[in-house]
Amino acid sequence: MTHSTPKHTQINNLNRRQFVKGMALSTVAATLASHIPSALAKNEFISHAIGLPKQPILSGTEFDLTIAEQRVNITGKPRIATLINGSLAGPTLIFQEGDTVTLRVKNELNIDSSIHWHGLILPANMDGVPGLSFDGIKPGENYVYQFTVQQSGTYWYHSHSGYQEQTGVYGAIVILPKKPEPVEADHDYVIQLSDWSDENPEALYANLKKMGDYYNFNQRTIGDFWSEIKEKGFSKAWQDRKMWNSMPMSDRDLSDISGATYTYLMNGLSPNAHWRAVVDAGKKVRLRFINASAMTFFDVRIPGLKMTVVAADGNLIQPVKVDEFRIGVAETYDVIVEPDTQAQPYAIFAQAIDRSGYAIGSLTSDASQLASAPEMDPYPILTMTDMGMEHATHNMAGMNNMDNQSSEHSSMNMKKETSHAGHKMSGMKDMKNMDHATHNMGSMNSDPDAAHIPMNMNPNLPQIDVPRKEGPQIDMRAKAPKYRLDDPGVGLRNNGRKVLTYADLKNLYPTRHEPKPTKELVLHLTGNMERYMWSIDGIPYEDAPPLEFKYGERIRITFINDTMMNHPMHLHGVWSDLETGDENHIPRKHTVVVQPGSKISYRVTMDAKGDWAFHCHLLYHMIGMFRRVHIR
Repeated sequence: MTHSTPKHTQINNLNRRQFVKGMALSTVAATLASHIPSALAKNEFISHAIGLPKQPILSGTEFDLTIAEQRVNITGKPRIATLINGSLAGPTLIFQEGDTVTLRVKNELNIDSSIHWHGLILPANMDGVPGLSFDGIKPGENYVYQFTVQQSGTYWYHSHSGYQEQTGVYGAIVILPKKPEPVEADHDYVIQLSDWSDENPEALYANLKKMGDYYNFNQRTIGDFWSEIKEKGFSKAWQDRKMWNSMPMSDRDLSDISGATYTYLMNGLSPNAHWRAVVDAGKKVRLRFINASAMTFFDVRIPGLKMTVVAADGNLIQPVKVDEFRIGVAETYDVIVEPDTQAQPYAIFAQAIDRSGYAIGSLTSDASQLASAPEMDPYPILTMTDMGMEHATHNMAGMNNMDNQSSEHSSMNMKKETSHAGHKMSGMKDMKNMDHATHNMGSMNSDPDAAHIPMNMNPNLPQIDVPRKEGPQIDMRAKAPKYRLDDPGVGLRNNGRKVLTYADLKNLYPTRHEPKPTKELVLHLTGNMERYMWSIDGIPYEDAPPLEFKYGERIRITFINDTMMNHPMHLHGVWSDLETGDENHIPRKHTVVVQPGSKISYRVTMDAKGDWAFHCHLLYHMIGMFRRVHIR
């Protein structure tokens, strides 16, 4: 899928079918700090000049938000969306650190609704999760959220009721710091990525339950096999195919829902409508990326420009210069760029992880001149690393060198690999019985992958005992999950560009004196793709007991991903301090992506009493891959 428009495209008559009729769309640049010149007047002029509606920004300490249905037309077919104040995305809310804000939310739907303030540290009854922190907002009723803002940075908000996040209930939050921060920019824009389908969410989910790869139109063909024979020889190609044919998923299962039904949006606009930011040539521009999609990971780059990443999930990090970054669902990244827009417009290009489509915008000095989209990357193919079987393949007859990238992407800060006889496998016929050894998590010392934990992690923490269950809800186990902090992920390895990884994230401020964890909780992310069942430790949310913690205790949470999908895990109410091996610069996040077949660990101080949600942020996984956390 490519964009055929010339590099300098004159935009005179935009297709207004792409817009919410008569209403404002998308977030825009705003006055985001006292030292940054206001971009509001310029953007209102741009909107008027090219026929775009005005774009909503709300700031202050008191806010009125209304959730209601409204007809939209994104793809040329009128559909009903659920919108906040009539805009897609909802208004950008600007808070000031230290202020007490009041948000009056009215529900004009005929079903319950809610708003969750993603990543904000606040009292449990203000968190906005029906059934945990409050009862939800009944039809025709109002709920008043009130809390003191304790942080600064880029965040977002969305419904936590049913599928409303998929149908439009989401928006950006920008919190201005109390003290000046060491990040300077002349322009400041929010870039909110999302996925839209003309199908209703219930139909999407029903289709996935019928067939887990319902929306995957990139399955293997006989032509692929002949190409592999030419590349590898018949014997190796046959062995590879035999092995993958025994798997519960194919090596092309990357996204549950694809561009077959999704249109990918940037600030509420489809690629045809093409969002744009007008900036002065040579000036510093801050772009606040938010992945507000329901199910889509995006790989983001601006061809011709280096991006300096300065914040992750609202928290400042030591600047990292990159060409590209992958942003998981619910994550946020702030970057600084310095475009020479007099020479050319630059494409802000966000391709879906499965390369089935993209969202696009332009950095330009002239709103009528837009950049064309670059060619999308080749379709990514999963490897043994993504299966969590990298070690196992070392001892499998005829399987040597199955993953030619594995040695290059074992995590930096990891101890040297050792071989384990227990990994030897006689065959691949029964994936369901691959790894029962992982059930015994009594100690990290008994973990066959203990040699690969990040340096400076204490491997001897007492384990928190949690129930685990085998059965049809699990169709595979990762045989040799590893920490892969410096692995950019499938489709981004060895692509010739500098790609951001978790190993690059270093807190801007020292963390050496942060408390150390005293216990460890190990959780397996589990699923059955064929039946489209998702769970934690083989137990779906409806059958799972809550996770109980004492107020103030410091816990290491380790995830082992036994599936072939990325899972962005979000723990409400408290921070997740990612263990990278650098004790002095531990990055702080609210959403942590667990790569396929991998493990990852972070520390949590349980400093917020109440009941909190803990879940995968992929909307259609959340139904089962969810836990209640009780801090008492």
